[in-house]
Amino acid sequence: MNLLSPGEEEDFTVRFWGTRGTRMMAGEQFRKYGWNTICVEVRCGNRLVILDAGSGIDDLGKQLATNCNAGEFDLFLTHAHYDHVLGIPFFAPLYNAGCKLNIWAGKLTGSTDTRNVMDRLMVEPFFPVSIETFRADIRYRDIRDNEVIDLGDGISVHTIPLDHPGRATGYKIEFGGRSFALITDTSHTPGQLNEGLVEFLRGVDAFAYDCSYVDAEFDEYPGFGHSTWEEAVRLRKASGAERALGLHHMPFKNDAAVDQIVSRIALLDDATSAATEGMVLKL
Repeated sequence: MNLLSPGEEEDFTVRFWGTRGTRMMAGEQFRKYGWNTICVEVRCGNRLVILDAGSGIDDLGKQLATNCNAGEFDLFLTHAHYDHVLGIPFFAPLYNAGCKLNIWAGKLTGSTDTRNVMDRLMVEPFFPVSIETFRADIRYRDIRDNEVIDLGDGISVHTIPLDHPGRATGYKIEFGGRSFALITDTSHTPGQLNEGLVEFLRGVDAFAYDCSYVDAEFDEYPGFGHSTWEEAVRLRKASGAERALGLHHMPFKNDAAVDQIVSRIALLDDATSAATEGMVLKL
């Protein structure tokens, strides 16, 4: 742990390695908002926290593979649907004996614990090798709903259950008096704000939110477990969060479609915009 002089702050940065929802995309018409599925890197001083392991984690893993001796890091999964875990078998640090990491997940329908999730992800006939091929020092950790996890070094991770088929967990990371939250995949009830989520997001510096749809198309996808751009605006205003970023961009929304939505949402709330692949926030 680094000791700081009075008034000195360690860096708290957020980088989006993947922002797409449901599946990867290809083609220039998806370049701006991203081809890869969700993966978010959060740097708290010298500590690394990763949120979700979609296809975007592959490029992050290549960067980390040559620097695994820098210390322990943590990977938190919102849930285990394919678009959020498909990068795990290709995450280079898992095969590096010099790496030490914790893998965290909440209770998920059809699984018993985090180790079970990983076991079932890499199994014949769906994948040719098992997690026994990992060489890193891995600890599988289970999460309770509404838990506060002390990671040490002044980092705390708060959890909240989300409304998604099979269950999912939202995360808020607090460090050095600043905070960032990832809320995906989740749905909402039209006309009724989730007061628990409002309190969870109260005063955060920024949060990324599931903006798969807009309100006008929400009824077309009943039970899909996703939310809207307008709901992100409502949550930001009700919680007093400084900034909201939409992500989980759907495969049927190319850059031009998302551009139109972002322009319209900016008229409702200039503090709500879109997360893009490669975007870096310094909180």
